[in-house]
Amino acid sequence: MCGIFAILSKDSRGILPRTYCGCSQTLRELAYHQSGKQRHRGPDETGIKIIAEHGVALVHERLAVIGVKTGHQPLLSEDGNVALIANAEIYNYLELSDHIAKNRPGYKPKSDCNVIVELYEEYGERLLDHITGMFAFVLYDKNKRRVLVARDPFGIMPLYIGQDLEGNLWISSEMKCMIEYCKSVKNFPPGHFIFGDPTSVNPQPFYMRPWQTEIPNRAADVDELRRRLEDAVRSHLQCDVTFGALLSGGLDSSLIASIATKIMRELDPDYRLRTFSVGMVGSPDFKHARMVADYIGSDHTEVVFTVEECLDGVRDLIYHLESYDIATVRCSLPMFYLARYVKSTGMKMILSGEGADEIFGGYLYFFKAPTYHEFHKEMVTRLDQLHVSDILRANKVTMSKGLELRVPFLDTSFVDYVMSTRPEDKIPGPLNCYSDIQSHRMEKYILRKAFESDYLPPAVLWRQKEQFSDGVGYDLIEALPKFAAKRVTDSEFSNASQRFPINPPKTKEAYYYRCIFDEMFPGDSPALSVEKWAPRLDWGCPEDPSGRAQEAHEKRLKEYC
Repeated sequence: MCGIFAILSKDSRGILPRTYCGCSQTLRELAYHQSGKQRHRGPDETGIKIIAEHGVALVHERLAVIGVKTGHQPLLSEDGNVALIANAEIYNYLELSDHIAKNRPGYKPKSDCNVIVELYEEYGERLLDHITGMFAFVLYDKNKRRVLVARDPFGIMPLYIGQDLEGNLWISSEMKCMIEYCKSVKNFPPGHFIFGDPTSVNPQPFYMRPWQTEIPNRAADVDELRRRLEDAVRSHLQCDVTFGALLSGGLDSSLIASIATKIMRELDPDYRLRTFSVGMVGSPDFKHARMVADYIGSDHTEVVFTVEECLDGVRDLIYHLESYDIATVRCSLPMFYLARYVKSTGMKMILSGEGADEIFGGYLYFFKAPTYHEFHKEMVTRLDQLHVSDILRANKVTMSKGLELRVPFLDTSFVDYVMSTRPEDKIPGPLNCYSDIQSHRMEKYILRKAFESDYLPPAVLWRQKEQFSDGVGYDLIEALPKFAAKRVTDSEFSNASQRFPINPPKTKEAYYYRCIFDEMFPGDSPALSVEKWAPRLDWGCPEDPSGRAQEAHEKRLKEYC
């Protein structure tokens, strides 16, 4: 992972000079300075390509993970006419390199992203039909004066698009690089691209699947499910640097850690995966994470934090997160603390279990889904919103410390397979087609069933879902509203809808986060880039997203299950 930043002249001619600290800036100076606001994403080096006669600036903040010595960006075509900046991991790049080498004998990519350039020369924008991975990139063709911008199907990689007052196009991995000069800033939609001259600001979809609009009818096959997830994890292990795995003690992260260990031991029987969990003293997650670590034989570290240490980081977190959503902030605080520790150990890449709840219907409120149709529609919605919730959190929090996070559950092929499975096999509760047996009513039953042989201890394999922010320790979730209430007066809160007409906050905690966000990211368009994560109120679910909204987690389980 890295950070990318681009300015593209609306007429391929030039960019008007900007003034900074009373001095006129060249295009290169402007681009370097603005991209510097996301330099945490690429602590290893900064690469710049300026095509002054076209008014094009491409900046790459690099975190070197694959092709450490050769993958410097911007990447150029052999004739120098095509330039690329990419925040990406292309997991099928070795197969693509073999294909390219048939027409270019001896071809060896400088990095996994290099294949994008060669595929563009062969297929144009249709290269998107050939690459698999998590990506956001900007490619500029100097000869044809056209740009190709694309983002992966589920928005694992962040990407924003904006226009300045002169109508020039700005693209960036993080919003903070753009808001100073752009009159409007928007999320670049996942699974979309723009192709043409730099005035092409309307992204078009390239990722379209039947399950997005139709209810699938294919029955689950747990053996095939297991094989496909193992393949996804294997592809995500391509790496030239030290890596580890987050291990919360929940089903999803535990499975990824277990599968990765088995794969790595095919090469080295003595291999021990580095695993990390985070929580307060007495955290429910610590017990189960240690159980998994002992079972798979990982080199495990427990990172302990206090409520005060998390509260200290609220402002810094919102700056990096670029969100004021309560659920996102709450879940991010412990991860923000953990990411710093993991990076201090020398890690550059970490595996995670993000994405499983969206494609298997794993959130507790899915127990209240009234029909198969509504259940499937809600999973599609959750997947569509990942880029403004859990994946935004996972990416920006880890990358704030220069740590790459990979999510095998969101491998495109794996998602397509799971989402094409009929909803009656996945829905939790009495509507599940296996619900004659109590354990079959659990959320993510088919995932658990697929790995019941020797992957995890039963106490973890069949552990009930908890929100991450609850599992690391309940005291934090109880402290946050009190912390915010001391900083927001009743008078201020009574005026919330007038001060914040866009997504007006409904609690003092939400108001406090919103004030911090508005100070850092003023204006309507940044506020509109944030979407609220909440269960379905029309299904009778409580509005508070935390499993600790009731007196105890067990009460929430009874309410849902």
